[in-house]
Amino acid sequence: MNFSDLGLSEKVLAAVKSAGYEKPTPIQEQAIPHVLARKDVLGVAQTGTGKTASFTLPMLSLLESGRARARMPRTLILEPTRELAAQVEQSFSSYGQNHKLTVALLIGGVSFAEQLKKLDRGADVLIATPGRLLDHFERGKLLLTGVDTFVVDEADRMLDMGFIPDIERICKLLPFTRQTVFFSATMPKEIQRLADQFLHNPVKVEVAPAASTAKTITQRLISSGSKPWDKRAVLRSLINDAKDLTNAIIFCNRKRDVATVCRSLNKHGFNAGALHGDMDQTSRMTTLDGFKNNEITLLVASDVAARGLDIPSVSHVFNFDLPTHAEDYVHRIGRTGRAGREGVAISIATKADKKYLDAIKSLTGDEVEWIGDIDYSSHSSEDDEQDQGKSRKPRRSRGKAKADSAKQEEQPKEKAEKPQQKEEVSANKDEAPAQQSSGRRTSNTRSDRTDRSDNNARNNRGRSKDRGDRQVIGMGDHVPAFLLQPIRPPKSKAQKNGTTD
Repeated sequence: MNFSDLGLSEKVLAAVKSAGYEKPTPIQEQAIPHVLARKDVLGVAQTGTGKTASFTLPMLSLLESGRARARMPRTLILEPTRELAAQVEQSFSSYGQNHKLTVALLIGGVSFAEQLKKLDRGADVLIATPGRLLDHFERGKLLLTGVDTFVVDEADRMLDMGFIPDIERICKLLPFTRQTVFFSATMPKEIQRLADQFLHNPVKVEVAPAASTAKTITQRLISSGSKPWDKRAVLRSLINDAKDLTNAIIFCNRKRDVATVCRSLNKHGFNAGALHGDMDQTSRMTTLDGFKNNEITLLVASDVAARGLDIPSVSHVFNFDLPTHAEDYVHRIGRTGRAGREGVAISIATKADKKYLDAIKSLTGDEVEWIGDIDYSSHSSEDDEQDQGKSRKPRRSRGKAKADSAKQEEQPKEKAEKPQQKEEVSANKDEAPAQQSSGRRTSNTRSDRTDRSDNNARNNRGRSKDRGDRQVIGMGDHVPAFLLQPIRPPKSKAQKNGTTD
């Protein structure tokens, strides 16, 4: 079957032909006719099968008639990440080259002013992330009552990122008679519940089992020690030994590990760039464009690059960390082996990753071959050991040793002071009645008060050891020094006036 058999308009067919595409993929072949018929569609297909074109091409054909009004978009496409939203915008620019349509992109990290200009002109296609879309709506700059077609792309990723409450709110702001299209690579129960709630008699299009991996991807596993420098050494050896490596994406679970691995690779002479969610939008787009244009060979990324990014020429994917969710493994390795090309995906596994391996095997049903023997011993190099400062003692151990030595030095001093403490206790007992009877302080100097408080503290320490032999009065060992000072009686009126009887 060719694209001409799907019912697309002549302008769209000309754009597809100029882009170099001749035959549709299975998901495009089944989904496009239903979208053109304005039916609700629930599409499930593994990543890299052309889901984006499944809704962009028919939407372009439907938008040829009609005109957008200010702040009232005609179609709405929700994407989980900024990169995916920008990629869909590029698809509309490529396939809609023969159309005079206005496409507005609402994503975070970009000025509101430029986005408002496009909304005020009237947007035929609105591509947005949920957060920025609701920001514009709450400011009164956007109306959703004119939306005819609503698309939720990468719905399972929306679930992972916690956008489901936002999607439910957005759906309630849209017209009831709209057309709704859901596309996802996996179909968890929460997404199925959402589809049942907001789709009306949907046509389910499923061209591959949910969470299945492409057969064009060669999957491998290699063992490593649990230390980060062990895994970095294994990663460098994999890159050096890889055959036909043109570029690669290296996935890490944590953002700080992305920066660390990127610095390590650059230090060892590799051409690497970092991509994670804490980077500003300009840096993220610059890094991604550099990787697409082959200016960066190795892209170290978090799961922000795991969904939907269409970079057809990625030859290798390395999982520096195995994902904690098995579904993320399917999306990660789906960045290679796209559109029928061959790809290689190698994952580094430690002894603690066994439960993640079991979950991935249970989900995909694939038996992954190990590279070499399963060995979880250390593979660290001398350079990495120096970087981590293994020769230095940790601060906590140095501080503990110092405290222990000081404690040992103080013990003989305390033993020597015990006879003196007993003498001072008896002396203080004899002096106490005299001080109370006089009704005045025996000394007003600061040094005397300091000596007295020190004596009291030592007396309390000595008293704590003999608590069983003597009676504890009042607050016991915890009496503050100021409570032990004598009470000065208040002056009479005659004393205040300076006269006596």
